[in-house]
Amino acid sequence: MMNWIISIFINALLLIVIAGYFDSFHLEGVGAALFASVILSILNIFLKPILIFLTLPITVLSLGLFLFVINAITLMITSSIMGDSFQIDGFGTAILASIVLSFFHLLIQKAIIEPLQRNH
Repeated sequence: MMNWIISIFINALLLIVIAGYFDSFHLEGVGAALFASVILSILNIFLKPILIFLTLPITVLSLGLFLFVINAITLMITSSIMGDSFQIDGFGTAILASIVLSFFHLLIQKAIIEPLQRNH
């Protein structure tokens, strides 16, 4: 449970950072980022495995790069659920945001969270 909460806050922070760097990626504020992070997390738990299963052949052929497209799809769905408080102006922006989000989430996980968990 604690890891899920930490992940929610990390994703919210990363969404805020991404919104600051991309003009076509809009968030209303911190509350919207937290809510988007919760929705994204729920979609990643329930919808993402189904999408991965349905697109397994293309995911394997692309050596896993198609996962960025799946992540972009979940970002776009999150955006459509949230309405005006979270907007992504195009699928290309969603793919770019999914790459940045995945990279920095992995970096934070490996550089900060895992070392802290080993010390406890």
